[in-house]
Amino acid sequence: MGTAERINSSQRTLPYVEIMDSTLRDGEQTNGVSFLPHEKLMVARMLLHDVNVDRIEVASARVSEGEKEAVRMICRYADQIGKLDRVEVLGFVDGHLSVDWITDCGGKVINLLAKGSLKHCTHQLQKTPENHIADIKETVEYATSKGLSVNLYLEDWSNGMKDSPEYVYQLMDELSSVSTIKRFMLPDTLGVMNPLQVIEYFRKMIKRYPDIHFDFHAHNDYDLAVSNSLAAVLSGAKGLHVTVNGLGERCGNAPMASVQAILKDQFHAKTGIVEDQLNGISRLVEGYSGIAVAPNQPIVGENVFTQVAGVHADGDTKDKLYYNELIPERFGRKREYALGKNSGKANIAKNLEELGLELTPEQTKRVTQRITELGDKKEIVTQEDLPYIVSDVLKHDAPEDKVKLISYVVSTAYGLKPGANIKVEINGQQYDGSAVGDGQYDAFVKALRYIYKKYLNRTFPILANYQVSIPPGGRTDALVQTVITWHYNDGLLRTRGLDADQTEAAIKATFKMLNIVESNL
Repeated sequence: MGTAERINSSQRTLPYVEIMDSTLRDGEQTNGVSFLPHEKLMVARMLLHDVNVDRIEVASARVSEGEKEAVRMICRYADQIGKLDRVEVLGFVDGHLSVDWITDCGGKVINLLAKGSLKHCTHQLQKTPENHIADIKETVEYATSKGLSVNLYLEDWSNGMKDSPEYVYQLMDELSSVSTIKRFMLPDTLGVMNPLQVIEYFRKMIKRYPDIHFDFHAHNDYDLAVSNSLAAVLSGAKGLHVTVNGLGERCGNAPMASVQAILKDQFHAKTGIVEDQLNGISRLVEGYSGIAVAPNQPIVGENVFTQVAGVHADGDTKDKLYYNELIPERFGRKREYALGKNSGKANIAKNLEELGLELTPEQTKRVTQRITELGDKKEIVTQEDLPYIVSDVLKHDAPEDKVKLISYVVSTAYGLKPGANIKVEINGQQYDGSAVGDGQYDAFVKALRYIYKKYLNRTFPILANYQVSIPPGGRTDALVQTVITWHYNDGLLRTRGLDADQTEAAIKATFKMLNIVESNL
């Protein structure tokens, strides 16, 4: 049987793959990342309820009182929805300490950290393998007596298989017969493996211990975490450990979205992951962690479903020539066509089509030239800029604004929430509104919402994303660029404002959005 046939055979027989997310434990070991207890709860809720991961590892035992409160909150929530057995806490071979800590939090699962290499056992613990095995058994017995389910990590297993396989087998020979250990979890702790080694070592483990449930825990030091995870599944691993956005120590862990997509598309494996929630959990963790997702990060990066080259947009109109199985709607996203110097007529035509604007070929050519000129100057052009560019190019004035800001005052005071008082004109009629909010812009928008609800009885678009930056090519004292994305008519509307003041830039972007909405009524 050839390689391709073996892979196809594996595809037909691949079992369900458990996904264990370790964002709240291993992901928090990313330099500079520390989640507050309520943030941990929000992430855990979304992972369990919306994303539907099989398990979550939420903390290490005995870290701090704040960590203890976070674990208690998560366990209470998980118990309420009948998923407490999916919440796991890393514990240590420390007698009763970790077990007592976890049970005091209301936890039901301990992921016990043992040493998977002889070097770690003898140098870090300064114990013989026999002593370490005896300590593990004692801790497992105590955890079981306290009603905990036990999974066992073999830390540094990858180096153990490289340098001391006899130690790994000694450990497994003694512990695989302990029926209360539910899973053996095999980490590439230092991210040193390649897929061929993963296949070799996993097959040795499974041949020797065919009835054991093995998980694989990858690290990304050589940018092989996803590849190694898939190699593990092809070789018989029943569970994979991932983190949202690939957070983790050093170079991070295997990113959940990438693992899910390639498991399904390349190997037809089954998981419980709800794919259209992957972008949402990515944004939530990005916000809480403060670690920005790279724009070209597969599945969840800002630009990965944006066609830049005009030839690609042209191909998409001709039987979707540049599509693959990674359809953006599958992940709760939308395909976009960038506007810039590489756009070409096809990209612009796609954006005009979404706006309902029809131009002649000659007019489209002239608009394309203008956008190319702006791109050469590093100007960002959004879809919402198009009507104004079209008007300018065709020598027509842009339509007069139907929504105008007459005046506004925003204020802050120590110990008080910021407030806003505004006066706007909508279709020739002036309205006043005031509100307080969590920030100056938030107060301003709440005052606008008040006007739209009280006087116009209309729904105000919901803010989806808010980005502030210095325009490309600018300096620290240059203009502030604010790009705001809104949910509108089952789609997204993105507008941009420029000003020396961040709040003023955001207000300009907001009124640009409101005028687009009014023009479409």
